[in-house]
Parts: sequence; C-alpha cells; structure tokens
Amino acid sequence: MSAETREQVGPRPLPRLRREDRGLPWVGNLFKYQRDPVALYRRHWEHYGPVAPSYMFGKITAMMLGPDACGEVLQNRDKAFANGPAWSQLVGPFFRRGLMLIDFDDHHGHRRIMQEAFTPQRLDGYTRRLHPAVERALARWEAGTEIPAYWRLKQLTLDIAADLFMGGVGATDTDEMDRINRAFIACVQAAAGIVRADVPMTRWGRAYRGRRKLERFLRGYLPAKRATVSDDIFSVLCHIETEDGDRFSDDDVINHMIFLMMAAHDTSTITTTAILQYLGQHPGWQERCRSEALALGPAPDRAGLDSLVSADLVMREALRLRAPVPVLVRYAVKDTVVQGVRIPADTFCSLGIQFTHLMPRYWTDPEVFDPERFGPDRREDRSHRFAWMPFGGGVHKCIGMHFGGLEVKAILHRLLREYHWNVDPDYVAPLDHHALPFPKDGQPITLIRN
Repeated sequence: MSAETREQVGPRPLPRLRREDRGLPWVGNLFKYQRDPVALYRRHWEHYGPVAPSYMFGKITAMMLGPDACGEVLQNRDKAFANGPAWSQLVGPFFRRGLMLIDFDDHHGHRRIMQEAFTPQRLDGYTRRLHPAVERALARWEAGTEIPAYWRLKQLTLDIAADLFMGGVGATDTDEMDRINRAFIACVQAAAGIVRADVPMTRWGRAYRGRRKLERFLRGYLPAKRATVSDDIFSVLCHIETEDGDRFSDDDVINHMIFLMMAAHDTSTITTTAILQYLGQHPGWQERCRSEALALGPAPDRAGLDSLVSADLVMREALRLRAPVPVLVRYAVKDTVVQGVRIPADTFCSLGIQFTHLMPRYWTDPEVFDPERFGPDRREDRSHRFAWMPFGGGVHKCIGMHFGGLEVKAILHRLLREYHWNVDPDYVAPLDHHALPFPKDGQPITLIRN
C-alpha cells in the first residue's frame, strides 16, 4: 500500500468550518443554539456529517451527531474524553465536584460509594416515602383553575427532594425554600452566561450567590445528619462506606447533595411537564394510563409503579421528544479519533442527544407522539444502541435514573387518580433553551377533579 493510499484511509481532520456557520464573534453559535438547538445541529449534520465543526466562546468545537458518534464518545474506550473540563466551562463553579464533573479513577471511587444510595432496597424505601410527599404537595394545587404546570411541578419535585433527600426541612420555612428553589435555578441558568465571572447582575454572578446559599442551607443540617442514621439520601451519603472503608468527607457530601438535588428535581420536572402536555393532547393515552393507575391502589410499591406499562411507554416517549438534558458535553484530554475524524486534544465537544432522538433514520415519524414505538412489537429504541439516550451512557450514565422514573410515575399515578385535563392539540410549548429546556409560558393547564 502506498503512502498516498494510507493517507486516504487514515483519520480525516475535523472539517473546515464554513464562514456562514461560524456565527458571531467570540460567542459563535450560542444564540443560534438558544433559538433552536435541533435546527442548528441538523444544519451541521447536513453539511458536515456525524462529526461537525462549530465555534463558540472563541474556539473551534466539535459536534457529535447521531448515535454512532455519540456512542463512541460516551463509551470512551481510550479514555480520551473527560466530563469535568467540559461541564466546568458551563456550570463548574456551581456544581463543583458533583458526580457529573469528576472523571476516571476519582469518578469511579465516588460512584462506587454513591451506588450504595441507590440499591434496590433503598429504592423500595424511597418509594414508600414518595407517596405521602406527593400527596402533601398536590393538596396545595387548585382544581378548576389554570395553573402554570411547570412551575408547580418544579416546586413539587423540590419538596420531594427535600423530603426524600433530606428527611424534611422542618427548620426551613416556605419562603426560604422558595429562595432555595431560585438558587438552584440560578446555578442551572449559568450555563448560558456570557460573562463567566462573579460579576453582579450577570448569570454567573447570580449563580455564585445561589451556590453560597445552597452551601449554607445544607451545612446547617450536616451535623445532625452525621450524628444520626436515617433513610434519607443526605444521611445515607454521610454514613455509607465501601467494604474497604471508603467514606465521603463533609465537602464531598455537600457537593454531591447540591448536584443530586438539582438533577433529581430539574429533570423530573421537565419530563413530568412534557407528559402532562402529551396526555392532555392525547386523551386516549390519558385514559389508558388512568385505568392502570386506578387498578393499582393509592400507594403502590416499587414493583407496582414498575408495572404501569402505559405510563412507562409515555414516559419513554416524553424523554425522547423532550430530553431533559438535550446536549451532553465532553472535553478531549488527548488526541483521539471519532468516526474516522481526528479530534485534537483540548477540543470542547457537544453531543446532540435531542437531535439523535429525532432522526428519521431511527424513528418512524420522529416528531409525532407515539409511545407504542417503545412497545414489544416495535422497540424502535433498539434500532441502534444509542438511538435513545436520555440518561447518557458509559461510566457517566445517570446513577439516579431508576429513582427518577419512580418519582415521575408516582406523581403521574396520583394526578391520574384524582384529576383529568385537556391541552389544546395545537399547543406547542415555547421552550427556553438557555440551559435545560422549559416552557417559557409555564405550560398553563387546568386540572379537573375526576
């Protein structure tokens, strides 16, 4: 084989970015992403293929588009990609040392300890506590009056997180919990910040203040959690240890609690909000889910929630159509190759999760709500190992995904047993894409008692 032939079959360089795809000076394609991320990714897919160049924050970046490219990065067989350096550029100061922001041996050690908080036995205990927490929260919702579903669900899931993760917050009043909610929002919204420093009146400035508030809040409860063993996650993190005797430090516990509480209530809120919309627009599916919920009784155990077949299909389809984390990010810590394209060290990479969920190559009528695509006769999610990846993949796959599914189903189970609702079939949620997607109008909905 000649040298020329070897060059032709060897890795290709990252395609050269066309001038029209460069975007604005320094910020690059940030505003295009915030307007319509799927449209941006589709444009780059059409022009460049599965590994596409982009430009943001003064640097050439790489987009990983489709299940082959995303899967290769998520599996990370040559350990060329790291989470921490990538997420740190977006939200690092505010979720520092959370499980998603650490890598390799450090990540393995922390995940090994934290898995003890999500064993089947612990999930059984969390499920028992879910139902009264959901019941108390929903008791404050008004029937027959239009409410902003997203914001009500966000408060509800934070209340659940406070109960299950912290064992309750009896020393904290309602107004303070509202400020805690706003602190979490500020930390998440920092991802869209232009000024990336602790500057007043900026997204990052608000996020720094939010992080300080969250630390003070959790540290106030830490001594009691260290002193007494209970079944909430805060206490579990304070006391669990591996067979080798490894345990979390106080700082570890606080860092993991801030990240877990954000991840648990933000992603569950996004998914449950989407489900309410789709069930309101598809009354046949709503009745199908309600029939299963009524047959179970008011407080099903974990096996009972797992038996809600129709609700599970609907949840999977909602996660496909509105992935709570539509883009994952990684940072190349050394030269590597993805889909035959060279990725130089120090390249920021974005993985198009939501884009992949809508590719016609893998999904029939991908824009259409069709939960049966996940049914046993079709299983379109198996068209490719990474066609459906709302929880990521590889060693960083979401550690709380089973808990999240139980939480969503517990909320949906209670709502279906007590209420019915309709949503205009033509309603399209006006999503804000500055960070995690949420409906800018709060997704108004009116619950009617059954």
